[in-house]
Amino acid sequence: MPVRGCSTVLRRFGGPQADELAILCRPEGASPRALLQAEAAYQALSDVLRLHGASARDLASETLYLRDIRRDLPAVLEVRADVLASRCASAGALPPTFIQQAPLDDGATFELTASAMVPCDRAAHSVRDVAAVLPCTCEGCRVCAARLIHIGDRTSLHTTNIYGIGGDAFEQAASMFREAERLLERCGMGFRDVVRTWIFLRDIDRDYDALNHARREFFVRHGIEPRPASTGVQGVPFPAAHDVTMRLDALQSARLRDIGPMSTPLLNEAWSYGADFSRGLRVADGNKVALYVSGTASIDQAGRTAHVGDFPAQVDRMLDNVASLLAQREATVADLLSGVLYVKRRSDAPLLRTLLRQRGFDGFPLALLEAPLCRPELLCEMEVVAMLPVATAAG
Repeated sequence: MPVRGCSTVLRRFGGPQADELAILCRPEGASPRALLQAEAAYQALSDVLRLHGASARDLASETLYLRDIRRDLPAVLEVRADVLASRCASAGALPPTFIQQAPLDDGATFELTASAMVPCDRAAHSVRDVAAVLPCTCEGCRVCAARLIHIGDRTSLHTTNIYGIGGDAFEQAASMFREAERLLERCGMGFRDVVRTWIFLRDIDRDYDALNHARREFFVRHGIEPRPASTGVQGVPFPAAHDVTMRLDALQSARLRDIGPMSTPLLNEAWSYGADFSRGLRVADGNKVALYVSGTASIDQAGRTAHVGDFPAQVDRMLDNVASLLAQREATVADLLSGVLYVKRRSDAPLLRTLLRQRGFDGFPLALLEAPLCRPELLCEMEVVAMLPVATAAG
């Protein structure tokens, strides 16, 4: 059911163990106030959950992308708590991930993305939240936690913001990976179970090399292979004490038949130029085959930026790369469940929307955000998740 002041996009994947929902709530309308926009967005989210027989306890992940995180986050979180408590079957939502990345819609103070898993058999389902024990006691670190969702024979883990401490970006990133490992261990997992990471840096031009250095040292020390799918972009963490933050998803399953990196002839491997992540990761469990496509930009076969300065050509190459990664696993745009698209210049937003419609990359929950990328000359970057039925997915 539509909610005034909010545009909602939903995709549902039905598996034998659970329905998996991807939800985008985009505030719209005349009101510029974060409080009123949050009321509309969380009313829309709660309506989607109730329509599918779900509650806040079925939320697996939730991310707030805010235009001004210091100004608006407290008001949005207060409204969120009130709306979910009053409108959902329970108030048991994990704290959201939050980052400052401005929505491309000028009037929106934030965009909200969420995922939910609605089990077919409630008796074979349980949820447990595990708080992190971080060395920092700031407002962000105090709510760091992971949600463990047990459905059938599989356990998925979804974290909120994870931070590290240190005097520079390398120390903070290295500490962040150590704290992630500690949280995973508290949940009975390890970093080898991680399938997807999202990493946000306050100043990507200054700190991206330091992140890659810290990540490579951690992965080598722990023997992480295959490398998770990942996105690394600029985003302002909250609070100001931290310059880097990460969230991640992990999976354990007795029926985990296959997990492996995705590749395409159009792209070389990211680790060949120092960025330790897979272009994508294919993960098959008892409910579906998920294709996690990492942040993908206008990169060519040799790892060089293609079409420097040409925004339409960069969009085309980015979409070609994404489509090719999907095609290698016999998936198409029609199989997309969700995504995020980052644009360096918000002035390119109208043209971007036109190009997406022309290529069929629309109609699914796709957050559109302004964010500087890992190379100064890159103008756009896209990440997506596709899902295929277990029985028909290609190996």
